[in-house]
Amino acid sequence: MAFTPKILAFAGSTRIDSYNKKLVKIAATGAKAAGAEVTYLDLRDLPLPLFDEDLEAQEGLPANARTLKDLMISHQGFLIASPEYNSSVTGVLKNAIDWVSRPSPNEAPLAAFADKVATIMSASPGGLGGLRGLVHLRSILGNIKVLVLPDQVAISKAYEAFNPDGTLKDPKQQQSIEHLGDRLTKILLKLN
Repeated sequence: MAFTPKILAFAGSTRIDSYNKKLVKIAATGAKAAGAEVTYLDLRDLPLPLFDEDLEAQEGLPANARTLKDLMISHQGFLIASPEYNSSVTGVLKNAIDWVSRPSPNEAPLAAFADKVATIMSASPGGLGGLRGLVHLRSILGNIKVLVLPDQVAISKAYEAFNPDGTLKDPKQQQSIEHLGDRLTKILLKLN
């Protein structure tokens, strides 16, 4: 049986009309076209308390953190669109990573992250398109054993970049985001 890469696609935003949710869906289209099975996740659907070791000690891993962790474990790759907040990643994204990174009994360290492959991207109203935040995201993921591919795309002036249907107005930008999903799929196929 041929290997089909499984990719989890999500944005580090919970805003309903998030530019980054639109962006990661475009990348997911590219991954699907290349032969991947893609699961789109909206972090809004898995609300998490702020990471707190006392809470963890008293109640264990929150149910939504366990659901997210299981999703991440069951996928080989991640497509992550990360908004930039104050030149870094969002609290929502960092909090999700922090909860999922927590060890569980009889589980390898960083089970949801080790040996995974990720592609990162961003969309921002600002002129840099969120590039400063991607530097931090790349560092965080690399330090928890995720191989982050060098290809990344940042879309500036996001408030005017998208069509009403969620596609990008600029065909070259649309193609570059689809290519991120395509590239991740092809790398996963080569690795497996």
